[in-house]
Parts: sequence; C-alpha cells; structure tokens
Amino acid sequence: MKAAKTILIVSDETESASKMAEAIAAVLKGNKVTVKKAEAFTGTDLLPADSFFIGCEKPNPPSFGYLAELLQHINLAGRTCGIFAPAASGSEKAVKYLAGLLKDCEAALNPKPLLAENAKDLKAWAESIIANNF
Repeated sequence: MKAAKTILIVSDETESASKMAEAIAAVLKGNKVTVKKAEAFTGTDLLPADSFFIGCEKPNPPSFGYLAELLQHINLAGRTCGIFAPAASGSEKAVKYLAGLLKDCEAALNPKPLLAENAKDLKAWAESIIANNF
C-alpha cells in the first residue's frame, strides 16, 4: 500500500475556483489534503506539502498577493504542482499568470493545466501530479 501524500490546494475567492479546488480534493481523498483560499493561506501551509495545486479564475486576484510574494522567495524543488483555471473565458490569461508565479520557486509544474473545458480529465490529471507522472 502506498503512503498517503500531503497535498495543499490554494484557490482564489471565487465560487468557481473553490468548487474546482474541492473537486480536486475529492479525487485525492486517500491523501492528506488541505484546501485553502488564498486569503487564508500562510507559508506554513506549504511546508509539509509533497504536492500542491493553485488556481484562480482571472489573473492577479487581490488575494494572491502573499502567495505571489512567497513563491518568489522559496525553493520548492522536488515538489510537484498543478495549476487550474475554472473560467471558460480568460483561462489562458489565468494559466499564464499562475505559471509565472511558479517560475522562481523551482517546483515541478505539470505542463498541462486543468481548465474548465477539460475538467472531465480531473482524476487522471490530479493523480499524475501527485505521482509525478508528467
């Protein structure tokens, strides 16, 4: 039996991002999953995480200020990350923004983001991130 992983999911304050974060958590329920809205996120939430996910509906949400600052100054080499954008319109801009947040922290970013239009692949996508199969 494989060991449960510690997973952190951070989303913006929108309802659609929160729902997508909860859906990711649901498919990873055999692990130690914590879901946080960015406004309630602290750096100590990220420290124990083996893998993490971040998502927002639109680029540069006000609640991502602390997260953006932290990701510029922390080394997350060896940790896998997935990004998600729940909005059908504007998701490309949100994905570009999220990928930009991760450029300095050296996390292993899954090159395929989860978008509203490919949410049917959520289970395989989320599991590939925690198993680092991308």
